[in-house]
Amino acid sequence: MEAAGVNTFPSFQISHSYITIKNYLFLDPTKTVFLTSNNPRIKLASNFKTCCLAPARIHNSTGTKTLVENQEQEENDDSSSDSKNQVDEDWEAKFLGQMDPYGDVIPEKKKKKTKSRLLKDTETMDWCMNARKVALKSIEARGLTPVIKNMVSGNKKTKKKKKKMKSKVDKQTPDEEIDGDLEFDSDVEDLDFNLDVELPPLGNKSDLRRNVSIFADGMFQEQKAKTMETFVQRLSEFAGPSDRKKEISLNKAIVEALTAEEVLEVTAETVSAVAKGLSPSPLSPLNIATSLHRIAKNMEKVSMTRSRRLAFARQREMCMLVSIAMTALPECSAQGVSNIAWALSKIGGDLLYLTEMDRVAEVASTMVDEFNSQNVANMAGAFASMQHSAPELFSGLARRASDIIHTFQPQEIAQVLWAFASLYEQAGPMLNELDNVFSNANQFKCSLTDDKLPYSKERTPDVDSGAPVLIFNRDQLGNISWSYAVLGQMNRVFFANVWNTLSYFEEQRISEQYREDIMFSSQVHLVNQCLKLEYSHLDLSLKGELEEKISSAGRTKRFNQKVTSSFQKEVARLLVSTGLDWVKEYAVDGYTLDAAVIDKRFALEIDGPTHFSRNSGSPLGHTMLKRRSIIAAGWKLISVPHQEWEELRGGFEQLEYLRGIIKDHFDEGSFNVEMEDGH
Repeated sequence: MEAAGVNTFPSFQISHSYITIKNYLFLDPTKTVFLTSNNPRIKLASNFKTCCLAPARIHNSTGTKTLVENQEQEENDDSSSDSKNQVDEDWEAKFLGQMDPYGDVIPEKKKKKTKSRLLKDTETMDWCMNARKVALKSIEARGLTPVIKNMVSGNKKTKKKKKKMKSKVDKQTPDEEIDGDLEFDSDVEDLDFNLDVELPPLGNKSDLRRNVSIFADGMFQEQKAKTMETFVQRLSEFAGPSDRKKEISLNKAIVEALTAEEVLEVTAETVSAVAKGLSPSPLSPLNIATSLHRIAKNMEKVSMTRSRRLAFARQREMCMLVSIAMTALPECSAQGVSNIAWALSKIGGDLLYLTEMDRVAEVASTMVDEFNSQNVANMAGAFASMQHSAPELFSGLARRASDIIHTFQPQEIAQVLWAFASLYEQAGPMLNELDNVFSNANQFKCSLTDDKLPYSKERTPDVDSGAPVLIFNRDQLGNISWSYAVLGQMNRVFFANVWNTLSYFEEQRISEQYREDIMFSSQVHLVNQCLKLEYSHLDLSLKGELEEKISSAGRTKRFNQKVTSSFQKEVARLLVSTGLDWVKEYAVDGYTLDAAVIDKRFALEIDGPTHFSRNSGSPLGHTMLKRRSIIAAGWKLISVPHQEWEELRGGFEQLEYLRGIIKDHFDEGSFNVEMEDGH
């Protein structure tokens, strides 16, 4: 390597007659005068030794022999010193702090310079080094050298490290410079540069970091893809055939678990066993659906709070179970798909499982013809409670319900109608069939007791006609009436029969002291107002003391406190800049207007996320009913949806937006559109 380095100089070539030995270069001074001269441009590395052969000794056998003897003597001295002192020097140097702690090579020792008498007194100031030397002597005296040696040096495995190429100019020392560009290093031959990629420019640390990050990201992406592929393949095994005996045993353990945590623990143990190679898997599609159903049911049993349910849903084991359920969904029965949808709605509410419910809707749409009345009710109720729109699915559910409407129980009818109204999905075929099957007023009865009737007794056949009889409780009547009002189908026969059944309730049974009474009265009051404003020709509105009692309870704010959102406050602050006389929280026929100009009968509704479907952004049923009722009362109504508001940047754009939607209802001079300073 050294000879190769020297050969890079033009007009200087080493002939084969010259002798090279490790760390020595033998040159003829008659041919290499520039090396022996005081040429400042040429310097050799400090560990590169030169030997000049005198001309007499080159041709003199005696001289050559003497040179070889000197060489052999030096090699023997080097080998003996290396074998005896190299190991000791290594660990002692590390112990004394004289060796680079991150390397295995002792720094080259510089020649000792004669110290002046002034520096002799300051030598004792290096107390740390002196203390280490004293400790080293004590270790040698006590015979603990091997122990401390192992502790300091250790048996570290050598690892291949990627060595960064740095600019030679930055790290050159005066003794290592040759013409400012080249460097002779005897350790270069020990390095193995196996680079398959083009390195960034030397010395550019930012580019180096960027390239390293790119390489690492590629490795992570590849590993992530492999992990995902293995994960999906493993999940697909859960939906395959299983041992019937193990499947029954697992199902029994799931059903007998008393809490949601116990159900999840049993299921997680099975998942872990299958992941480790248990085959066939006992976690069949039936057991997957049963696990989720039992978890949700146990949550309902103990009235678990919403925050606790969300925390439970975010557990690793729970996320794994839901993922497995989504994989096995096509293999589940209609009952299993219905149970999974119901469970997800109870566990995650309207905050979680957005993509999962899309998956459920997709699979359920393909098997809607297999649903029974309970499946239809649970599926529709799950999507409505999560405020998750699924038009295609609900179209199929309406068609399926119309085919089997005669099998529906009163509770199922109330739940399906409420679900369609909540998501504002049209249910024409089902409504038509309800009118046909339950056209007689004698088929409707009301349970005045608070005790819930047994499921089998909610529907009994009429002895005289043999037609089915529906026995509703108070809340079911309120939900059905509200649903028909939202859907705008109050001229239906079924609705008229349900509404007339409310006359069985006496005003004494409605109290403003109970939340249930207030909620029921609020629903009935809104329906009654809708009958007065939109369907006055039907003459179905309540009258007398019952109307007064329901109106009074429906308007109370005891259990219906209005909460003003930050979005509403922000819009209300900017409305002041319009110059109009806005009144906030103005009550109109059971509703509260967010902002209103009373003398102009102009209302502005500030609709946040709770007014829209969480996935499609379409208005929900209660929002549509409110808009329709306010317009029917003679008000001009404009809505400010949060989706459009969030796209605006700053107060200037927001005020311009408000001015644009208001100006169509007022003259240009009726309000001041000048923005205040700071907006």
